[in-house]
Amino acid sequence: MTLTTRFAPSPTGYLHVGGARTALYSWLYAQKNGGDFILRIEDTDIERSTQASVDAIMDGMNWLDLPWTHGPYFQTQRFDRYKEVIEQLLASGNAYRCYSTAEEVDAMREEAKAKGEIEKYNGLWRERTDYPEDKPYAIRFKNPLDGDVVIKDMVKGDITISNEQLDDLIIARSDGTPTYNLTVVVDDWDMKVSHVVRGDDHISNTPKQINILIALGAAVPEYAHIPMILGDDGKRLSKRHGAVGVMQYRDDGYLPEALLNYLVRLGWSHGDKEIFSREEMIELFDLKDCNRAASGFNTDKLIWVNQHYMKTLDPAYVATHLAWHMAEQGINVENGPALEEIVKIQADRVKTLKEMAQISRYFYEDFTELDASAVKKHLRPVVKAPLLLVKEKLAALTDWSAAPIHAAINDTATELEVGMGKVGMPLRVAATGGGNSPSLDITLALLDQQKVLARIDQAIAVVDARIANS
Repeated sequence: MTLTTRFAPSPTGYLHVGGARTALYSWLYAQKNGGDFILRIEDTDIERSTQASVDAIMDGMNWLDLPWTHGPYFQTQRFDRYKEVIEQLLASGNAYRCYSTAEEVDAMREEAKAKGEIEKYNGLWRERTDYPEDKPYAIRFKNPLDGDVVIKDMVKGDITISNEQLDDLIIARSDGTPTYNLTVVVDDWDMKVSHVVRGDDHISNTPKQINILIALGAAVPEYAHIPMILGDDGKRLSKRHGAVGVMQYRDDGYLPEALLNYLVRLGWSHGDKEIFSREEMIELFDLKDCNRAASGFNTDKLIWVNQHYMKTLDPAYVATHLAWHMAEQGINVENGPALEEIVKIQADRVKTLKEMAQISRYFYEDFTELDASAVKKHLRPVVKAPLLLVKEKLAALTDWSAAPIHAAINDTATELEVGMGKVGMPLRVAATGGGNSPSLDITLALLDQQKVLARIDQAIAVVDARIANS
């Protein structure tokens, strides 16, 4: 049988980091074993499910490049199948009608609590057939009364739960809609899911689902329950920690490779290795090597990984992601250097692609104002002569590339008998509008020659104004 994993998010919000890690682990395990990876949208919570959330899940999966083999399947399109299985369980005596109201069930649980017993439905309608006329009913699964359920968990080891602890859970509500534990079982059965990888908050559901599978005569998949992710503060990761939605990380300037590499290490390790290519992840990953304890999210570590990938991936590829940020910030890159060249000179100077776009605007847009602090520090009256001379030498260049530009700047300093900083810093402020940039000769080479000369004139005008006001 083909090894099959699945990722089954509910479309009630964005694709969060914990979900993305589950999807990644499921995808990697299928890839490693030549298996199938299913995407299933569990949208039976009709009131909370939205198309926007479905789109957010798809966007996240596509941005992370985790392609599914089959799907996406939608549970709302499978109600007829769930109804068929519910009827099958009724016919086999493994389910029954329950006419107890919610208030009656609450009373049963309170009574059990008062006696120090397990708080659960007491099975009042489990064996009854004296069904009342025209009264709504739910359908409950007839859970075994004795024995144990053993979850052979690939991450946490064997987990044993006594059937006495389990309720006769509702598998169909009074309006006929199926419940989560029933739909999941039917889907995993029909889709031949062999390995269920999910968060350990689902452990309480697993024995119930195993008992339903056994009642149906279906194969029980292997389970791998992944521990939760904690925030920097040690508490469960949530909205208060900031960017927990996958697409927020794109918006904040992270590369998908960086987020994937970070997530794969957030609960799994291979020695001391920190950086993994996609191919290495597939080759080395194994569910059995996942940590049993919760993992703490560390934003500084993610930034480090992101910087690594910005500097080491093919600049042409990184440029495709930088283009999105340029457009997002309203920067038209048609009239300026190729973004690939920007990546080459800026990647080791920033933490994110968003920041890279922000500090590269001057390559594509003229500016009307120079940075005030840079002007105050570097465009003093004494720099007028260096600016006039370096402009003259730059204007004379017929080869507008880094080496001749560097020579022109150097010759200006030599001729005026001043340090390179007395020429380079005023020129940098003139050309970029501020006091920071990559190597000046390379920066100028990526700018249009006439644009640089015009910007030097603009800076000289600022110097003249300072002289006039002094």
